[in-house]
Amino acid sequence: MSQVEIYTTGYCPYCHRAKALLQKKGISFDEYPVDQQPALREEMIQRANGGYTVPQIFIDGQHIGGCDDMYALEAQGKLDPLLNANN
Repeated sequence: MSQVEIYTTGYCPYCHRAKALLQKKGISFDEYPVDQQPALREEMIQRANGGYTVPQIFIDGQHIGGCDDMYALEAQGKLDPLLNANN
């Protein structure tokens, strides 16, 4: 199973959608709530090459983008191979 990290806020509907897709697939993830821990926002922006909106999603350290980007990968059949890269 790949390591999934997601930077979120509690009030973001896109964050909830992204987490719901991962949960539906049975994928565990590390969640970093930037609204509760503001220092994480700067880390997120740096890791996401300037991406400042949430969610910002990483799979095995690779930045895949936000919620829409993850759903696009899902629609193209490219998300599962990323999530199961270590199987």
